[in-house]
Amino acid sequence: QLNLAESGGGSAQAGGSLRLSCTASGLSSMRHSRRSCLGWFRQTPGKVREAVAIIDNGGTTKYRESVSGRFTISQDDAKESIYLQMNSLKPEDTGMYYCALEIPCLPGSMALMLEDPNGMDYWGIGTEVRISS
Repeated sequence: QLNLAESGGGSAQAGGSLRLSCTASGLSSMRHSRRSCLGWFRQTPGKVREAVAIIDNGGTTKYRESVSGRFTISQDDAKESIYLQMNSLKPEDTGMYYCALEIPCLPGSMALMLEDPNGMDYWGIGTEVRISS
């Protein structure tokens, strides 16, 4: 049984920082040596859900171009967790941020996830981020 739980959302001023956390409880027991990809995705009302940052269990990362250089995704395997450090926040970063998992994560999947996140296998319920100007 896998459960994704996000935390760390909230409000910040433009230029500020927030750190999101996602715990993937049960991931270690279900991995069975398969490659997994965890990522952060966001959605604002009226817009489609978009990928923000993705990391595989080997530590390879991919970022949405608009957040590259500002956001950093990281992981702690022992805690079954990933994190998203968000710096230099902008009002357009406002949205509901979701953690999602794909397992197995096939070669080439990370690039596809950036284009279309709807194929992820498991989703958390999200945490809200509000950035004011």
